[in-house]
Amino acid sequence: MTLAWSIAAIHLLALVIGSAGIGIRAFALRRIDTDPGSLKTAFVGDSLWGIAAILWIGSGIWRAFGGLEKGTAYYLGSIAFWLKVMLLFGILLLEMRPMRTLVGWRIANSRGGDIDLSPARTLARVSTIQLVMISIMVLLATAMARGLLS
Repeated sequence: MTLAWSIAAIHLLALVIGSAGIGIRAFALRRIDTDPGSLKTAFVGDSLWGIAAILWIGSGIWRAFGGLEKGTAYYLGSIAFWLKVMLLFGILLLEMRPMRTLVGWRIANSRGGDIDLSPARTLARVSTIQLVMISIMVLLATAMARGLLS
């Protein structure tokens, strides 16, 4: 029971960390033209988002397929679960461009090179869309926990 609670707690804390991280990243990317310090803030938010993704996905897989709590059949039999999985894949697909771009920016920044910040606004929009998708996943999780959309 303590293990199941710990993994569930990690899963929910990762949600908070990830939401904060992606929100920080989006906010900083929107301000990057007017505030040079926003690049560092965007990197911090991006790092939080990345850490949260590892914790969130790892704990989610463990919860669904690790023999904890409700069991695999519960998850696989839920439409809400499959909708959450589809949203997760959508979030991951949307993350490809921000991930590539921000890694490139980090490398250029560490070498003191020039950084093309022109994609910043687009990346901010992508981050905002991802935050909305996470919010929908939370709604689906509450529906799943109550047996709706089974």
